[in-house]
Amino acid sequence: MSIGNLQSLGYILPELVLVLGILAIFVIDLVMSEKQRLGEIALVAVAVSLLAAARLAATPDAFLFNRMIVQDPFAVFFKVLFALSAMAAIWMSLGSKEIKGANQGEYYGLLLCSALGMYFMASATNLLMAYLSLEFVSLTSYVLSGYLRHDRRSGEAALKYLIYGGVASGTMIYGMSWIFGLAGSMDFAQINAVLTHGNPNQLALFIAVVLTLAGFGYKISAVPFHMWAPDVYTGAPIPITAFLSVGSKSAGFALLMRVFYPALSHPGADGTWQFLPGVDWPQLVLVLSMVTMTLGNLSALSQRNLKRLLAYSSIAHAGYMLMGFVVLSNEGLRAMMFYMVVYYLMNIGAFLVVMIVANATGREDIDGFRGLAWRGGAAPAVAMAIFLFSLTGLPPLAGFVGKFYLFAAVVRQHFYFLALVGVINSVISLYYYARVVRTMFLDFPDGTEAPVTVSAHNGALMWGLSAATIVMGVYWAPVIAFADRSLQFFTG
Repeated sequence: MSIGNLQSLGYILPELVLVLGILAIFVIDLVMSEKQRLGEIALVAVAVSLLAAARLAATPDAFLFNRMIVQDPFAVFFKVLFALSAMAAIWMSLGSKEIKGANQGEYYGLLLCSALGMYFMASATNLLMAYLSLEFVSLTSYVLSGYLRHDRRSGEAALKYLIYGGVASGTMIYGMSWIFGLAGSMDFAQINAVLTHGNPNQLALFIAVVLTLAGFGYKISAVPFHMWAPDVYTGAPIPITAFLSVGSKSAGFALLMRVFYPALSHPGADGTWQFLPGVDWPQLVLVLSMVTMTLGNLSALSQRNLKRLLAYSSIAHAGYMLMGFVVLSNEGLRAMMFYMVVYYLMNIGAFLVVMIVANATGREDIDGFRGLAWRGGAAPAVAMAIFLFSLTGLPPLAGFVGKFYLFAAVVRQHFYFLALVGVINSVISLYYYARVVRTMFLDFPDGTEAPVTVSAHNGALMWGLSAATIVMGVYWAPVIAFADRSLQFFTG
């Protein structure tokens, strides 16, 4: 069903809570001297928004605001994931030495603005809304990545992010304009109906799909649209790097799934999907998936900076997630959604440990982790080992279960070569992840490294993420069931 504007307000309580939180932060910032409290206000706002998003699971599906956005289980799933990502980023920011001093109000306000844009990305059912929400997330991300104004790396990160983002945005909206021209509508359901039952020019449709895919490829840092990621991840504050690597990437995948499945494909029998005649985009994405995971892992082998290493790791994991996107089945999409939850746990955790060490030593390179377990940092060293081995995909950790579902979906659809490439890349990744673990436990400190201590604030998040990574490696049924229930696109 489609409901009016006033009635639609009752379905966007999570977004309204974030808007109120943003306004409250900007107003309170003018009168409050203890700027640290602004982060706590932001944390409460996101927590309330998370509860409001969870309650939406019981509401009926509906188009909102004249079919600009939609309320369905798919949107609820990603809103919950975005809220958890924002909460982790704010929690890290409260314990980070980088995020201190002036501009606290702007920082936390923009962080909530970015989360708000992600909410709308997950709900968009119109090309205009999809573009506006993506651009809103991008613009706030440019500012947040350059938050450390007196740090040259941070300024460089923001500038490169802006340049690459502008080019990708222009490419994507040009592709969307072709889709609009072919379908005569910006509504996803109507686009699907016209392109499925009509006779569109196949060359024009192929060009439109490629250009649109380029824009989304930038958002998820897929090769060859990944060039911004290493520099931005290195220069941005660590909490923002973690937020971009999980929240922004997941938002890109959410919108990618919205556009390429309900809009540019149609459901077939037994949980499979069929792409539009003449536009074999799964084969194109298959190549992107293999190249992305391979380049990401090979580039990470030579990295000495942990943030840059995790940036290339993030690129590789975008390739893994695209495996589920290629197979054109609900099983593949469910595996993608489950893997995003797993990736949230282990990647946020890894960046958190990097932040803890950077707080104590001011270093982000691998040498700064030398003998970490023997200079007061046994707890973060153990946690980091858990996160890195989970990123590799070793049992009995959550990363193994996530990759198992992805590989199973790929093999079931007979993409054996893609599965083989994924396994080989997982083996390659073990080398650079294990190198960090070896440095922490087997390389003894030479006396020049600063001792590392963990505050109770950072320790609570670190152990929470560590425990969740282990528990989901042996008991993942509730999460995969949630992903399965959420795999429902409302098309009217």
